[in-house]
Amino acid sequence: MRFRGHSAATALAVLLWNSASSFALNPSLDVSQFAHTAWTPRDGFFKGNIYAIAQTPDGYLWLGTEFGLFRFDGVRSIHWEPPAGQQLPDPNINALLAARDGTLWIGTMGGLASWNGRLLTRYPELGPRFVESLVEDRDGTVWAGALFSPNAGPTGLLCAAQSGRMQCYGKDGTFGIAVPGMYEDKSGSFWILAQSGLWRWRTGPPVHYATTPLEVSALTSSNDGRPLFAVYGGGLMHLVGDKSEPYPILSGGNVNRMLSDHDVDANKLLRDHDGGLWIGTVEKGLIHVHNGRTDVFTQSNGLSGDVVLSLFEDHEGDIWVATTGGLDRFRELPVTTVSVRQGLSSDASQSVLAATDGSIWIGAHDGLTRLKNGQTSIFRKSSGLPDDDVQSLYQDVDGRIWVATDHGLGYLKDGRFVAINAVTATPKHLLHFITGDMAGNLWVSEHESLLHVLGDRLVEKIPWSELGHRESAEVLLPGDEQGGVWLGFWTGGGVEYFKDGRVRATYSAADGLGQGHVADLEFDRDGALWAATQDGGVSRIKDGRITTLTTRNGLPCDTIHWTMEDNDRSLWLYTACGLVRIARSELDAWIANPRRTVQTTIWDAADAVRLRSSAASTFGPRVTRSSDGKLWFLTGVGVQVVDPHHLAFNELPPQCTLSESLQTQTVN
Repeated sequence: MRFRGHSAATALAVLLWNSASSFALNPSLDVSQFAHTAWTPRDGFFKGNIYAIAQTPDGYLWLGTEFGLFRFDGVRSIHWEPPAGQQLPDPNINALLAARDGTLWIGTMGGLASWNGRLLTRYPELGPRFVESLVEDRDGTVWAGALFSPNAGPTGLLCAAQSGRMQCYGKDGTFGIAVPGMYEDKSGSFWILAQSGLWRWRTGPPVHYATTPLEVSALTSSNDGRPLFAVYGGGLMHLVGDKSEPYPILSGGNVNRMLSDHDVDANKLLRDHDGGLWIGTVEKGLIHVHNGRTDVFTQSNGLSGDVVLSLFEDHEGDIWVATTGGLDRFRELPVTTVSVRQGLSSDASQSVLAATDGSIWIGAHDGLTRLKNGQTSIFRKSSGLPDDDVQSLYQDVDGRIWVATDHGLGYLKDGRFVAINAVTATPKHLLHFITGDMAGNLWVSEHESLLHVLGDRLVEKIPWSELGHRESAEVLLPGDEQGGVWLGFWTGGGVEYFKDGRVRATYSAADGLGQGHVADLEFDRDGALWAATQDGGVSRIKDGRITTLTTRNGLPCDTIHWTMEDNDRSLWLYTACGLVRIARSELDAWIANPRRTVQTTIWDAADAVRLRSSAASTFGPRVTRSSDGKLWFLTGVGVQVVDPHHLAFNELPPQCTLSESLQTQTVN
């Protein structure tokens, strides 16, 4: 029996799994790494601009538009009409709030109303004023900020609704003509953004902070909790002491610079639950500030429009963006891709290695990338590499990083690579795989022979013909004994153990090994050797006995590119039909009874897993486990990353923390 980790249909049809826990998007990801869906008026879901979004406890999204109120379930939007005899103050809706008691508060161009599922209540205290903002505080009081109205008065108002009573402030002109933003900080202070300036309200006497005399449009908190507000069509300001000062934002990309007010062009602000800052702009699309990095998503990237009208975070942590062109949703994917957009030297990745110091190394057609502590460093020929075409990687017992390129072999020393002159490569004699043992012996798979390297010296070249094969082994794995190495063969398949100049053990399809090329070898913590095959599932070799897991036992398909045991001892398989997880309990039951059918969880193309009919690279490693337990694997475009623990914990819907924010420098 198989369980899907996620499906596109489910993602569209269901907005909320009624869960007590709340998630937010991983702030370390770029916007381009989130799943993005856009709905536009031409798709027939709604008409006109969406100025406000809210989500009631039943999971429905409510969209406030210039043509009324719509209820949206991710597939259909339905125009909401109040019961007979009841009417909204105005059909043009500018602000929405779903209170904790389930009441939907509706701010319109001509006043305020609330809907409790049975009764629509209007609040004459605000009169026909334009309601700009709605917030519920920790005590359950609903606050409404309103713009002046020629028919109601020349001042903006701040009104508080609690226990059926409405109290309003500002008729004396305290707030000027408008109250466009409000928020409550962690200390309980209530902050009000008004045309007259910034106000701290409710905790003690009101305190006024003068702001630059520009038109303000949105209010949230900065990283340290201080008020952060947007200047309409301009930049951001924050409160420093008793004064408002510009809030600097660095650009993304390789060259950091301060973004100008014109670059930011701020209109709407949202601080998500994980601390990411989302900035909706007037003409520049969506800006995302996270972990000191800034990235931009515009109409040219697929955003429905470059003028942002509203921002909202739902119960699952998905971010919704309303623009003049439609409605967009950004959600975290179970599997994410790290590519040149995040700082890799090239998307043509050929190997990936997790080093013991926590860094990730990615070999590609145009250089070697090191990812560490949110930074990327790129190494090329100028850094001592034999050439820029990086193929296989390995870290030896002394911690040295070894790199095989199109023209040779070298290792990293003091920030530069040292070439091993005794080992060269040519397009016909590629160095496919590297491994080694605790004694410092290094084994390299070359087209015509198995190379044995010790230190800087080539000890021996063993032709594949001496091992009974016409072509090279493309997977190498060190044995338990000093000087021993396991070999997985591509042409003809088969697994061999080689030590002290001769083959000590051989396993083939005739012995029960899976059919086809051997694409990967991996030991688990019990000392069992797992062999992934391209046609016959995955085989387990322990104490000379082979058992093979295939579709007959519950695998979704028999083409297996690699296997990897996670920190919880579940087995992960990258297959032609998706990324598969087998829980340890299921695996143990199958080991005890190989005829048993296992239950698996699979993530496929709908979950952003790139599917491959064959291995993504002829070099290795093709998968690695980093010190934080994440799996990094090759798919042919960059690398993909999955957090097994997070996926296993939240399989419906799958959630994960996947990659580090990357800032790039070139190492010369």
